[in-house]
Amino acid sequence: MILGPVRTEAKRSELTADHHPILLGDIGGTHVRLAIYGGAGLGPVDRLEVADYADLPEAVAAFVSRQDRRDQITSAFLAVAGPVENGRCENVNSGWVIDARAVQSRLGFASVRLLNDFEAIAWSLRRLAPDDIFRIGGGQTQPNAPMVVTGAGTGFGIAAFLPSEGGLVIPSEGGHANLPGNSEREDAVIGLLRRKFGRVSAERALSGPGLQNLYRAIAELDRAVVPDRSAAEITRAALAGTCPVSEATLDMFCAMLGTVAGDLVLLFRARGGICLAGGIVPRIAQYLAQSEFRARFEGKGRVRAYLEAIPTSVIVHPDPAFVGLISIIESERGIPSAPR
Repeated sequence: MILGPVRTEAKRSELTADHHPILLGDIGGTHVRLAIYGGAGLGPVDRLEVADYADLPEAVAAFVSRQDRRDQITSAFLAVAGPVENGRCENVNSGWVIDARAVQSRLGFASVRLLNDFEAIAWSLRRLAPDDIFRIGGGQTQPNAPMVVTGAGTGFGIAAFLPSEGGLVIPSEGGHANLPGNSEREDAVIGLLRRKFGRVSAERALSGPGLQNLYRAIAELDRAVVPDRSAAEITRAALAGTCPVSEATLDMFCAMLGTVAGDLVLLFRARGGICLAGGIVPRIAQYLAQSEFRARFEGKGRVRAYLEAIPTSVIVHPDPAFVGLISIIESERGIPSAPR
């Protein structure tokens, strides 16, 4: 389904030998992941907490100050969670306003580029190795067909990859589109969420905060007395089988994710398949495979046969956004992707 590596280590060294190291980043609503890309490839990825810093320049400055070659770092390429307009992104989940010019000025860099995080992950699809993918059902990928990447973390991201000459990625803010219900129970849960939020987007359920929203709504619907739990605690309790409400929450999360994933494939005619990324799904890949996810993905009435043939997969690579950023850099420097 996914293209393999496209370059040898010799080519990588030749490619980067004459270039200064570049700061790469994956900026989410909860964590900031930063690393240096240079002649030896990608350095260690450092994870910082958004809550520990007033803004992105402060977080970047803290990271850069610890680097051996900090004086040689003159540019940054950052994947950010949110729409990028004119070099600026407002992260609705962290409250950070990320402005490329402000980062450039504060750090004294020659250039700073921003890219939507799921746009970066979509670019990784042509570079990930087979071991980076966990397959969940479906047939064979159609060559040269569109693909979709989506995923849940602090928010819910979506992007499409079109394998035209050189490739084309379509970013999306579809995570803020309305969340569909597919059963009376889901309709009841969405109704409770609508009372709280006024409008219920996919992100209100299919994200870390969304897991908490589902958990509280299911507890209210079932009149169950449960302790407050974080998304991670809900997931752990569900996987351990120690809390029926947590299990019901994760089950509904997986089912709703299947419904939305099927809708996205239909919207983009993504016969190349759909890949799931983000902070949550890779941690529950085995659970997802045994859940209602695939049945709900395929359960589209008259177009069931169309969806049955389309593969669904989980990206288990720990940092696919970095793979995507490197893919763009190397493509710009004349290293093409390998054919499928």
